[in-house]
Amino acid sequence: MKRIVVVLTGLLIACSVTARENKPAPANKSDKSLLWKITGKDMKAPSYVFGTIHMLCQKDYIWTPVMRNSLRACKEVCFEMDMDDPSVMMQIAMGMIDNSGRSLKDYFTPEEYALVESFVNDSLGMNIAMFQQMKPAALQSLFATRAVSCSTPVSYEANIMEEAKKYKLEVTGLEQANEQLELFDRLPADSVVKELVKMATDYSQERLEYQRMLRAYKRQDLPVLFQLIDSTRAASDDLTAFLDDRNHKWISRMEERMEQRPVFFAVGAGHLLGENGIIQLLRNAGYRVEAVK
Repeated sequence: MKRIVVVLTGLLIACSVTARENKPAPANKSDKSLLWKITGKDMKAPSYVFGTIHMLCQKDYIWTPVMRNSLRACKEVCFEMDMDDPSVMMQIAMGMIDNSGRSLKDYFTPEEYALVESFVNDSLGMNIAMFQQMKPAALQSLFATRAVSCSTPVSYEANIMEEAKKYKLEVTGLEQANEQLELFDRLPADSVVKELVKMATDYSQERLEYQRMLRAYKRQDLPVLFQLIDSTRAASDDLTAFLDDRNHKWISRMEERMEQRPVFFAVGAGHLLGENGIIQLLRNAGYRVEAVK
């Protein structure tokens, strides 16, 4: 059974994904932090990795002086994609256009479409007609916003980027837009449609899952976050590419940047823990990775 974990996996094009299927790393109190310092391997200065949550209300936003000072100590801010490049969001938007010749309505039965249309109109206050030329996956980002209880959610990515500009730090990304789009193209359309219908039928479970993750995030409790994500599996789907494969791919790209100057990496908190999480992979590569309290 799927749950919304986009807020912790870091995909800028939102989707409902299952979590990794590997065994979680042993949890301990030292794992309870969102900010981690990276040193070793002849690095001239420490770099940092910070776990974000992509949609939340202002009252739930965590940004401490220690986090701000760690950011200011760096020369570069690196997100999952380059948030400072206007062409990135354009590529994402263009990649969500369906060129198969089918309209959005064609993917659903009449009964399913009526249900989804009603959810979009009544719960989201939007006209589904504006999505007719989009892939079904495009609706998932729209549905994901429904889990947040406030009318104007805030974004760590947007706020950190503003801080970066204020301190004149370079903004970069770990992957290109086409890499994320390729992941979505691998998802079977019928699986996406099934999930959209499920959410439109009863959104309470998705909202409950989000609140559980949010509570753990506010406590900076990565072990609990990992357990929540790891429990949201779908036996028929293999979506490890959304988490584990990306983590492995990112390590060499992180190393290349850290060798040149101190970098503040800001990625979805769901990428940090576990045997295939960024923290463990960096340690495997010979770095010292410590929680910053």
